[in-house]
Amino acid sequence: MFTSTLGYLLLILSLLAGIYVLYLNLAGIRKKRESLLAKAQLGMATIAFLVTAASLVLLFALVTDNFSIKYVYEYSTKDLPLAYKISAFWAGNAGSLLLWAQILVIVGVLVSFFPSYHDQNLLGIVSGVILVNLIFFLVSMVLFANPFQPLPHALEDGRGLNPMLRNPWMVIHPVTIYLGYVGWVVPFAFAMGALVLKRGDNQWIHLSRNWAVLSWFFLSLGNLFGAQWAYIELGWGGYWAWDPVENASFLPWLTGTAFIHSVMIQERKGMFKFWNIALVILTYCLTLYGTFLVRSGILSSVHAFPKSNLSYWFGFFLLGMLIWAFYLLVRRRSLLKGEREITDFFSKETGFLLNNILLICGAVVIFLGTNLPIFTGILTGVKRVVGADWFNTSAGPVLLGVILLIGICSLLPWKKTGLKFIGRRFLLPLGAAVIMAVFLKLAGVSKYWSLVGFSVVLFVMLSTLVELGKSAWQWRKNGKPGIRRRLGGYVVHLGIVLIAFGVVGDAFYSVETVKTIEAGETISLSNIYDYRITFQGVKGREEGSNAVIYTDLLVERNGRSPVTLTPEKIYYPNWESPRTEVVILGGPVEDLYIVLAGWSNKGQQGIFEININPLMNWLWIGGYILVLGTMLVLWPVKKRPDGELRA
Repeated sequence: MFTSTLGYLLLILSLLAGIYVLYLNLAGIRKKRESLLAKAQLGMATIAFLVTAASLVLLFALVTDNFSIKYVYEYSTKDLPLAYKISAFWAGNAGSLLLWAQILVIVGVLVSFFPSYHDQNLLGIVSGVILVNLIFFLVSMVLFANPFQPLPHALEDGRGLNPMLRNPWMVIHPVTIYLGYVGWVVPFAFAMGALVLKRGDNQWIHLSRNWAVLSWFFLSLGNLFGAQWAYIELGWGGYWAWDPVENASFLPWLTGTAFIHSVMIQERKGMFKFWNIALVILTYCLTLYGTFLVRSGILSSVHAFPKSNLSYWFGFFLLGMLIWAFYLLVRRRSLLKGEREITDFFSKETGFLLNNILLICGAVVIFLGTNLPIFTGILTGVKRVVGADWFNTSAGPVLLGVILLIGICSLLPWKKTGLKFIGRRFLLPLGAAVIMAVFLKLAGVSKYWSLVGFSVVLFVMLSTLVELGKSAWQWRKNGKPGIRRRLGGYVVHLGIVLIAFGVVGDAFYSVETVKTIEAGETISLSNIYDYRITFQGVKGREEGSNAVIYTDLLVERNGRSPVTLTPEKIYYPNWESPRTEVVILGGPVEDLYIVLAGWSNKGQQGIFEININPLMNWLWIGGYILVLGTMLVLWPVKKRPDGELRA
């Protein structure tokens, strides 16, 4: 009882401190008193101390098996490994809210005490926006979702973590997603600060650009980790099902990608000022929307928390921030007029504009498809749902167009140039893409969109590699930070192209089958490779309090020495549904993916769901190349003693 009381008291004190510090911020801005803003700065550190103390109390309760707290009972057990006891912190609704508040308050401290932010008025508004968000999450916990809610009496053991969450990717996937979500508060706050202070220059972009890239980096990591978790844990042979919660984390990634590219035009040409702030507002609101969707229960998802009473509270806050931000934007639109207009169609400016349009079109299509049950439920009383095929056919071509523009934009110049020069730059990659399409057609590839997809991938890959090589050579010669960032951008583009390569291969050429096999029987399968699979019967064993049903399969690929693969079903005492452990025989060409779906005849007959997924590993390779490229962009710049900048 003491622990739950202490944790809840710390949340209340954090909330009261947040309200008081917000008052100091507003008073300091209104009265133009830097002393009040300085006090607010110290107040942010005090809130950080209180929120961190509350987080440590919950973590301590989880690690020490304090089953007098309802949250600990629901998400932990005595025999749960330490890593999963820690990850139980964010496994439930209330704990994930505390994680969000913890990250947000750390972000607030970093912004408040960052040495390069000298404009106290702007910093006061930025801190105020962060505080409003922090107060919202603290109120959510104090009134609606208390992670320290006590039980009437302490219990001997807990119910335990959901079996699907007992996976290493689920230790880090939610954290990276939340880091990405929370990080977008900073660019949003700087944009709002610029609007409040009636500034139409680029200062807010310079101060928040790294925050935007860092947030995009964590969203990329989160989506990548989530896809890998789905692939190995959910047991359906795929990695992305266009689930509402998956889409909710993809939407701010799309709009954030548009923003990161669009601000380059504003910095170089003084264009797209209004559009860039609109993109930041949209991205920030989509992060709130993703958090709302997980907790509201209005859409069904394997990733969502159980329905809670937070839905209206989240909805009102999201709507309020959206209305306030766009009201400010419209009121200040006269300050955000572009300094020039696009004068040449064949230029990077045009390419980036088209890139933005396609990214937003893709986001709109995905948003409408995701929320169709809500819209149709309101209008007709019947919720209509669209499946993965609808998203693939509707959003797929748009996203392929985005990939194509990566290659086109890399070849287009910033300044006006003759068509002959542009033609020479396009000759090699475009010619190779046409040759690839002809070759694939002659080789028997008849699926139209796969021909288009592979041809686009080759065109963009060659375009990117050419420009990447040039940037690497220039960086090697003089090492300027701008060249290093450009090099990192091309590495990111290369990663995205490899992801597209894997997506196209899996989307059009994966094979799925269900086989019933008798013990001792060998079956043959083929796609690109040939496989022979020998079933040796289903067995069982005990692992602590869990029951494990498994089988050893002997698998030969292309006549090579057989390897043993062991798919499993793990049954946990407090959970009806077992956890599925799939087995994957991977490689650069394709994955053999096997699930033990069922058994009969005392284990002498097994039912297996088998997928052969071409080019899957290139999706993961591309994802981590994207991560490396983003790290290269973000790598801090060192200043030499003579003042010369060096990457």
